[in-house]
Amino acid sequence: MAILVTGGTGYIGSHTVVELVQSGNDVVILDNLSNSDERVLGRLKEITGRDITFYKGDIRDRGIFEEIFAKEKIDSVIHFAGLKAVGESVSKPWEYYDNNITGTLTMLDEMRKHGVKNIIFSSSSTVYGDPDQVPVTEESPKKACTNPYGWTKSMLEQILTDMHTADSEWNVVLLRYFNPIGAHKSGRIGENPDGIPNNLMPYITQVAVGKLKELSVFGDDYDTRDGTGVRDYIHVVDLAKGHVAALKKLEPGSGLSIYNLGTGTGYSVLEIVRTFEEVNGVKIPYVIKGRRAGDIAENYASPKKAKEELGWVAENGIREMCEDSWRWQKNNPGGYAD
Repeated sequence: MAILVTGGTGYIGSHTVVELVQSGNDVVILDNLSNSDERVLGRLKEITGRDITFYKGDIRDRGIFEEIFAKEKIDSVIHFAGLKAVGESVSKPWEYYDNNITGTLTMLDEMRKHGVKNIIFSSSSTVYGDPDQVPVTEESPKKACTNPYGWTKSMLEQILTDMHTADSEWNVVLLRYFNPIGAHKSGRIGENPDGIPNNLMPYITQVAVGKLKELSVFGDDYDTRDGTGVRDYIHVVDLAKGHVAALKKLEPGSGLSIYNLGTGTGYSVLEIVRTFEEVNGVKIPYVIKGRRAGDIAENYASPKKAKEELGWVAENGIREMCEDSWRWQKNNPGGYAD
């Protein structure tokens, strides 16, 4: 039986595909390539030594799911596909609700029609909103989200919870990511955003490689160590391995499970900049700008539950994250076009 990975050519998806294949799983990828590159598939073959079945299609298209479920023996779905930029979601809420909510509802309907009721959902720490205290545990209350992207994750968690409540045959794992950065050690796959990056690390690496003039730091007046936002940065390969670990929860009768995937340590924007400069010997000019809509001061995880129940812990520190991010960008200054 195979695992269907939606959004499998994207940043987190592609790294997860590598870990799945190297763990002995058969994988089928579905992606519309709206924020990824088909050339990823060749890189995945380089790393894994395997051709990976790929379907180009949109999660809002019932036809593509009917084709996949008819042709492939799918047992489980790992669902990454979705629009993901916090700032963009504030200016384009309809597009985010249509793609992320409508697309997932379409997928879930086709899954149940074909008797596929195992799903790992790519959620986010944004569902905690502005947390009352850190570190955040899985028991921390979900709060009002600060942006439409966060709301789509929160709503989809509720939808999946209700699907399981209504039909106990559904086995659901909700993985709440903190802030993935880094790249595969090979330097062959990494984060490759279109246009101006929305996330910190690709912005830093594009400044380092000369594509962008300077880093914009949004806000230096938060109640944090140095005034800049503090986040729990996790190496994308550690995050990918968390999905492999979560597969053990997709057994009959396992029900609904929720896990934070983070390191338990928070770093500020300026701490990341300084570490990147120190580790890689590259200077990163930056300019302080006003706070960005939807951002909060501080958010980092308690990863204790994932360690206890899945045997998963993040193995890479912030230095490895900075090294691997730079290796990827330095070797691929134009992304997959190189």
